[in-house]
Amino acid sequence: MRRLPVVRGTNVADGVLHDIMAQRLEKLRALEAEGRNPFLVTEYRRTHLAKEILDNFAAMENQTVRVAGRVMSRRGQGKVTFMHLQDVSGQIQGFFRFDDLGEAAYERLKLVDIGDILGIEGYIFRTRTGEISIHVSGFEILTKALRPLPEKWHGLKDVETRYRRRYVDLIVNPEVRETFIARSRAVQAIRALLDGRGFLEVETPMMQAIPGGAAARPFITHHNALDIDLYLRIAPELYLKRLIVGGLEKVYEINRNFRNEGISTKHNPEFTMLEVYEAYANYEDMMRLCEELFAATALATRGTLTFDYQGQAIDLTPPWRRISLFDSLREFGGIDTSQLLDFESAKALCRALGIHVDERATLSTLINNLFEEFVEGQITQPTFITDFPTAISPLAKRRRDDPEMTERFEVYVAGRELANAFSELNDPIDQRGRFEEQVRERAAGDEEAHPMDEDYIRALEYGLPPTGGLGIGIDRLVMLLTDSPSIRDVILFPQLKPEKGTEEEEE
Repeated sequence: MRRLPVVRGTNVADGVLHDIMAQRLEKLRALEAEGRNPFLVTEYRRTHLAKEILDNFAAMENQTVRVAGRVMSRRGQGKVTFMHLQDVSGQIQGFFRFDDLGEAAYERLKLVDIGDILGIEGYIFRTRTGEISIHVSGFEILTKALRPLPEKWHGLKDVETRYRRRYVDLIVNPEVRETFIARSRAVQAIRALLDGRGFLEVETPMMQAIPGGAAARPFITHHNALDIDLYLRIAPELYLKRLIVGGLEKVYEINRNFRNEGISTKHNPEFTMLEVYEAYANYEDMMRLCEELFAATALATRGTLTFDYQGQAIDLTPPWRRISLFDSLREFGGIDTSQLLDFESAKALCRALGIHVDERATLSTLINNLFEEFVEGQITQPTFITDFPTAISPLAKRRRDDPEMTERFEVYVAGRELANAFSELNDPIDQRGRFEEQVRERAAGDEEAHPMDEDYIRALEYGLPPTGGLGIGIDRLVMLLTDSPSIRDVILFPQLKPEKGTEEEEE
């Protein structure tokens, strides 16, 4: 026997929801009694989507079509009913008339609620008010929605409810669907550009014995059969460079990374990165490739390289400004960067500037804190921040003219980091020394310091050609392209704190 689904909570709104769902369940039982259980329907052959009909009305007028979608509105009385059906392309109106459907079918229309999924057949026409519609000759209830759509979902104060129930967010907010369609187009544009340049898309392990390629704390899991701990990857970098060693000279991966860190408008523990590696290239080549990738995604999603992001005018037209890390600290913060070449002087500088110094801080974190405080938020237009100290760049090649600095850049747009790249360090002796320094920092309490990876050094000993590498944060790039203020707006199912257990927001 059909039972009413569980509705948590005891407040008035929960009681109203319970009553609505009880009424819908009775309608489902009535359909079952007629032998028309919608949950037994296995297919419905559509001929067109809503947008196809709306865009091509002149050529399609009076043509018979079959469409299907979710009922988003209904009105009418007596012997005429209007409903709007929504599919992935948009909405179209269905015109239902007693005289066309007959008494039994028109009576069955009373069992249809907003939120139900309906298939309709009929010819295309304009109503007297001029709306392009389908004059329905037959319909089928394909899914019965037992839970009603919320009436005031858009603009909810508790936005976490929208993120948590993304399936509802996608139904009732067209702009949300457009964001994720834009995301897909951006990724397609990236693949098209790289594939067209002869890059090979590859896949590398998500579970790794040694978490490397970035400064981050990993998630730990356990492999029972081997009885070993494994780590969800924080970056695919070291595996991709192994492939360059192996002779795959141009590779890329659009990958899921996992970092055991906090949740904010800029961070989600599970996120998507593009990483690209090209043999016989350097970070200058990666700068040009980065500009081209950003331009390709902007044109694919917005049709232009100039647009607004959160009220700021952005222009992605190459070439972008280039400024060294230390020059940016001097320009925007008036900082004496000669004090940033060793930990003790950097720590004293931070304290003098009123910046908190954590007991587990490293030179890398101190420089990063200074940059975030004085520079990051002041960068609006796309900018390459270049030339990072060797001490905070364990995988980047030293500059020939200044071995204390590396050939590395980060990209900032609208106050956020969106990309990181360098000429890859391919000297196994230097790499071992850098790893050993990272191990010492790890022993001193820096949980994000890079661990030793003997196999990666062994790979370098076979010979890594001069190589340029580039990483772009897909989520943050899509934020920029879709004018989204939070990373959770561009991730379909972002990580959230546990649900508290009330359904009051539904009403």
